Amino acid sequence: MTWRATVLTLFPEMFPGPLGVSLAGRALAACLWALEARDIRDSATDRHRSVDDTPAGGGPGMVLRADVLARAIDAAEVSPDRPRLLMSPRGRPLTQSRVAELAAGPGPLVVCGRFEGVDQRVIEARGLEEVSVGDYVLSGGEIPAMALIDACVRLLPGVMGKAESGADESFSHGLLEYPQYTRPQEFEGRPIPEVLLSGDHARVDAWRRAEAEALTRARRTDLWAEWSRQIPPKDKTSG
Repeated sequence: MTWRATVLTLFPEMFPGPLGVSLAGRALAACLWALEARDIRDSATDRHRSVDDTPAGGGPGMVLRADVLARAIDAAEVSPDRPRLLMSPRGRPLTQSRVAELAAGPGPLVVCGRFEGVDQRVIEARGLEEVSVGDYVLSGGEIPAMALIDACVRLLPGVMGKAESGADESFSHGLLEYPQYTRPQEFEGRPIPEVLLSGDHARVDAWRRAEAEALTRARRTDLWAEWSRQIPPKDKTSG
């Protein structure tokens, strides 16, 4: 069965956007995955196609209505085995492990929020899992949805040229990825590290592991602390 992403948005014309080019775009053209962008406004019932209203209790902005969004979700006729996601800055942070889980399934329904947010009742009634792509606020959920879908698509069978291309990437093993180098052998006085030219695979692997640990320890103390708890001391190359 083809992996499928169903997106509910007020701006379906934004899709496929970046998902229609490069790796994801070629895979989409090859039918390795499918994308459906549905307009939430199609589920509005008044002549103005209204989808939002003022916040209960007062306050600035507008809130996406529960009844309209519920109808949009129901009209999508998504099977129960497909995750229902809401892109939201208050959601759980998206991780590579969650991406792998989503890529291994049939594909999600992704709701793109707008305005001040979505009526809490539809989140609860339709079992939406709130997902965040970072501690910042965007104009809507479309760009986060594209990021999530792209992260999933590249893990689908046949999308990357070599399946092992994703094996040593950042977050795949709890560490950031080690530095990469290619030709020319010297660039502006900076040579490729000698160990990478040695042909000694054991030394290369050890260097890469040490560099990944050092980068993670310096840049992501949260990842380093989690990795340090899970990996036995004898398997670490740095303290």
